Amino acid sequence: MQLDYNVTRLISAMPSQIAKYNGRQLRESILKSEGRVLMGQTFLPSPILIPDCTSTELMFTFGADMVLLNGFDFNHPEKVQEMQGFTLPQLKAVVGNRPVGIYMGCPKKDINLNNLEVQRTAAMMYSKENALKAKEMGASFIILGGNPGTGTSIYDVIRATKECREVCGEDMLIFSGKWEDGIQEKVLGDPLAEYDAKEVIKELVDAGADIIDLPAPGSRHGITVEMIRELVEYTHRLGALAMVFLNSNVEAADVDTIRQVTLMMKQTGCDVHAIGDGGFGGGTWPENIYQMSITLKGKAYTWKKMATPMR
Repeated sequence: MQLDYNVTRLISAMPSQIAKYNGRQLRESILKSEGRVLMGQTFLPSPILIPDCTSTELMFTFGADMVLLNGFDFNHPEKVQEMQGFTLPQLKAVVGNRPVGIYMGCPKKDINLNNLEVQRTAAMMYSKENALKAKEMGASFIILGGNPGTGTSIYDVIRATKECREVCGEDMLIFSGKWEDGIQEKVLGDPLAEYDAKEVIKELVDAGADIIDLPAPGSRHGITVEMIRELVEYTHRLGALAMVFLNSNVEAADVDTIRQVTLMMKQTGCDVHAIGDGGFGGGTWPENIYQMSITLKGKAYTWKKMATPMR
């Protein structure tokens, strides 16, 4: 890939620079950050942690480089608790137009609409219509995966990725993979999965995924650094990037645990380090975001992010 020398790495770029990046440039700014990008995730239907302050604002304030919105209501986003009355463009504006994306669970091919878990997550499900709405609303990126209890297969994610790329065009930054739902189907990266992880990764990349999602060693049971390191290296050889996701409610652990898991994540060689939405207020504790940021990129880059939110 030919580099655009006008693109600054995400961990040091000013918000005013990042606001001008299209999907391809955002991908490049992640690549240039050399494995130090931090993504926070917030579950929007959760109760508000602090009045008159969204979890999105908190995460950016404590060192996040990107924020992922889970449970986004495509029909009335401003009515979801954690949006606190904002539309997506308004929310992006209050955080300096830094990267804010949307998570969508991919429905099964033969989805049972009477399933209670499916009904609970219907508003955030992937569809052509929702993918197009995400693009029109100005989502910086889209993440496609499978929610626990819905029975989503990795092949459902592949199918949705191909369709999403066709709907959104080449410029949208698309993450795809499966770091959850290890009961019905083992996560991507688990050697006990009944599919070949490398074949799946190639199918996801061929379908249009820019960044492959993988589970974090130390947060998802049975997942080791060596397993994920091999898949990250394979993903890079295909020309794609990789994200490793710290979740399984370990995101709501103490800061020392966050530090240890983050160090293992760094050893995988991934490009984006994500932390899940477990905890009060639709996300992990602000101090866990802060610890993860310092572990990934040190105090200078972290403090700069905290001190210059609107430059």
